[in-house]
Amino acid sequence: VGCGLGGLAAAYALGRAGHSIIVVESSPSIGEVGAGIQVCPNLSRILAKWGLVHKLKSIAERDKPTWFTFHRYDTGEVLGMSRLEGKLDRDHGAPWYVVHRADLYDMLFAKASPYMDLRMESKVVSVHFEQPFGPCAILQTGEVIFADLIVGADGINSVVRNYVTGQTEIPLSVPTGDLAYRVVLPTRTFVDDPQLRHLVDEPRIRCWIGPGRHVVGYCIRDRKEYNMVLVKPGDGHSYSWTAEGNLEEIRDGFHEWDPCVQKLLSRAESVLESKLLICRPLKTWIHSSGRAVLLGDSCHPMLPYRAQGSAMAIEDAVVLGNLFSRISDNSQIPDLLKAYEGLRHARASATQAASARNRSVYHLPDGLEQEKRDAAMKLAMEEELLNYEWSKDGDPPSVFGNRNRDNPNAWSDKNKNAEQFDYDPDTAVDEWWASESNGFQMDQSLESVEVDSKFPAR
Repeated sequence: VGCGLGGLAAAYALGRAGHSIIVVESSPSIGEVGAGIQVCPNLSRILAKWGLVHKLKSIAERDKPTWFTFHRYDTGEVLGMSRLEGKLDRDHGAPWYVVHRADLYDMLFAKASPYMDLRMESKVVSVHFEQPFGPCAILQTGEVIFADLIVGADGINSVVRNYVTGQTEIPLSVPTGDLAYRVVLPTRTFVDDPQLRHLVDEPRIRCWIGPGRHVVGYCIRDRKEYNMVLVKPGDGHSYSWTAEGNLEEIRDGFHEWDPCVQKLLSRAESVLESKLLICRPLKTWIHSSGRAVLLGDSCHPMLPYRAQGSAMAIEDAVVLGNLFSRISDNSQIPDLLKAYEGLRHARASATQAASARNRSVYHLPDGLEQEKRDAAMKLAMEEELLNYEWSKDGDPPSVFGNRNRDNPNAWSDKNKNAEQFDYDPDTAVDEWWASESNGFQMDQSLESVEVDSKFPAR
């Protein structure tokens, strides 16, 4: 249920494992909103495994960010820097890209299409699990779709989650009081503007941080577009990215910020907005019947402070697909879902918490705590720059260890980076299978997978 990035990844991973996949999507057309997305090493590694590395390079190589830099909100002073290009490939075996969301969507759609029966304008209004015919999804049209398993990849406003949790509201959630805005600008006039030219000449991820708000910007689409995400206090009405925002409101909200930010906003012609929500971890992602499960934002929506929302959803899909490549009988579905939740719940919950922590770090008011934050970031920056100079002559010596543990610039913390970026979902499943699967009598050959088709869609 749901044909977003997570739904497409799940369709591909499960379809490739030999299963018959129906994807239902409520929208009349497919696609993603016009905005950028950061593809961190844990995600780019998956895309490379899926044979997408050349496609990824062709659309994103020139936009590949060299540094992640933090700036003081009003002056633009550089507070912190973390090297991305080269360093992440060396330390974690995969690069960091930035792409247009629609381009990533198109890549995944092309991979999933051969494996899925896609039904557009198919809004799920309820799901049922009563025997002997369950589980099934009921569409708004009255059509009933039977299946062996229902995967809820239907986002923060998930219908499937309502049946898993027994609640109709988004559970365990706390509004942040923040609104996030997305703006995409053409860069063709940047080169003639000395205040903006540097944004194109050296592609970096720039993050301006200040009291109660922040801005992130980077180039996408061969440096022809500049993507911005801006967060500030506000009262919105939607948790999706389809709502139009008020340009004057956002300009007013950043009118005392770095002149570079103000000039960028003066050129904006439209903006999309979304409310932000802190969602605490759900107790379970699995329906009590063992025949429905949640994935991505339906069970662990992320605040946009760690660049991990889509990565977590796609990691979920990889784990689910790997586990279900080993199934030999439908009676094993509930236990495999328990394994999926066991492998994913703690990691996704930890990433949710890390994203929420970054919000408090970025939004400190001016004062003593802000000064301590800035000083710590600058100290880490000195080390980053020194290591970068050394790296030009080869691998930098490890003279510092991880002196930047728990630094407010989380990208400079080697342990946090290793924890986030070194994770491989296939390896996680393989290790679990080797140690925990003794109770399963399964044929691990993909060719032997049996898919129950006695309940066709009707």
